[in-house]
Parts: sequence; C-alpha cells; structure tokens
Amino acid sequence: MSGTRTAGVGGAGAIVIVLIALFLGVDPSQLLGPGGIEGTQSSTPTELTAADKAAGEFVAVTLADTEEIWAAVFTDQLQRKYTPTTLVLFKEATTSACGGASQATGPFYCPSDRKVYLDTSFFTTLSDRLGAKGDFAAAYVVAHEVGHHVQDELGILSKANKIRAQVSEAESNDISVRIELQADCLSGIWAREAAQGLGTIERGDLEEAVNAARQIGDDTLQRNAGRHPMPHTFTHGTSEQRSRWFVIGLKSGLLADCDTFSTDDL
Repeated sequence: MSGTRTAGVGGAGAIVIVLIALFLGVDPSQLLGPGGIEGTQSSTPTELTAADKAAGEFVAVTLADTEEIWAAVFTDQLQRKYTPTTLVLFKEATTSACGGASQATGPFYCPSDRKVYLDTSFFTTLSDRLGAKGDFAAAYVVAHEVGHHVQDELGILSKANKIRAQVSEAESNDISVRIELQADCLSGIWAREAAQGLGTIERGDLEEAVNAARQIGDDTLQRNAGRHPMPHTFTHGTSEQRSRWFVIGLKSGLLADCDTFSTDDL
C-alpha cells in the first residue's frame, strides 16, 4: 500500500475522460490535448472487464464526493478555496511524474504532478487478498490518497518531504508514518462529512473503512507476508495507529485535530 511518492483537468471530469478513453482503447491524451492527463498507456486497445468498468464508475463517484466535501471544509475551516486533484485510473501499468505505476506499486499520490494513481484491479486485491471488503473500504482508499493532495494543498507534504531528504532513514520513516497517519485522519474527516451530508452512510459502512485501515497497517502486512514486524521499517503506521487516526478525524471533523506532526502519541 503506497501513499505518497516523492505536472489540466481535475477531479471527476478527469476520471470520466480517462475512463472514456480506456473504453475506446485510445490514449486519453488524444482527447485532452496538451496539458491534460499524461502517462497513460499507448493507443493499443485494452480490453476492460466488468470489474474494471465498475471500479471506474465507483471511483468517479467517490472522487466527486471528495471534491464537494473538501471544498466545503476548506471554506468553513480555512476560508480558502480547495483545488481538486486529478485521479488517473489505469489498467496494468502507466507512468507518472514520480515514476512507473503498476499493480505492484498500489495506489499513490504524486506531488510532482498532483495526481492520484490507481490501478483498476486494486479493489479486487483490497477485498480478496487484504481482507478489506465492502464499497466503503474501497472509498476509504480513494479518500486516503486524496488526503495526501489535501496535505499538498496545505503545504504540509512538500515541507515534510524536504525534511525527509535531509535526515537518516529511521527519521525519514518516522516522518513518513506521520504523513500517512495524517492522511488517514483526513480520510476520517471525509467519512464524517459523507455520513452527515449524503445521508446514505450506515454504521456498517464506517466499520468497513476502519477495518480497511487495520488491514493495511505495516505490522499486519508484514505478518501476512510471513515476516516478523520490524517497527524501524514502518512507513505507514501500525494497524492500531491507522484505524485510530481515521476515527479521530471521523469523530472530530476538524483539520486541527489531524496534526500528527506535533504529537509524541502516534
């Protein structure tokens, strides 16, 4: 599970164009022109499965929800405008300003081009291999990556990554954990607003998101890979930490309560 990796059309509009292009088997840049979405695959037709199409439709709706929610949060809490991210949904592999993207890399946010990258098969992986089932679990992953864009909008991500490049590996990993836990907290704020604003979120949905946070903790992933957890290698946080910070955002709804950089109690 990636998170952040250390350049047009944004939000739901971008995802719809990418999906249309994929369905037609063409390079999306041909539809968008200069300055549009870069890094998609060649114009060789790609066959999409029903699961691919369902993932695309789901991501488009979720991304639109994040745009609406973060625009309101920025206005209410910061008195400023929120600029949405672009989400690049790809099949098998593509490129980004942060390097290659594939099924192996998992979802990530690239601050260099301010885009979220997500492989169409990831939701199946999330459910079948990682044990995080349900639509809201999948939505949490999208919201987490959008949370990194929120950090970028606030200037937090660039400052944190600049420091990471100047310190030891252990210190860099610690900062990475704080970045990821803050994104979990921000996704909790999104979940809170979605529950209150959309009116269609049930308690079971929120529990799916909390479970997803648990399933992708560093300790759980290392155990599932047959290894003994090694805290000094953690870059995203433990299952307990990830689920707890999601709940902090969920209960509070306040950006100020997601400050993972000023606390010793992660």
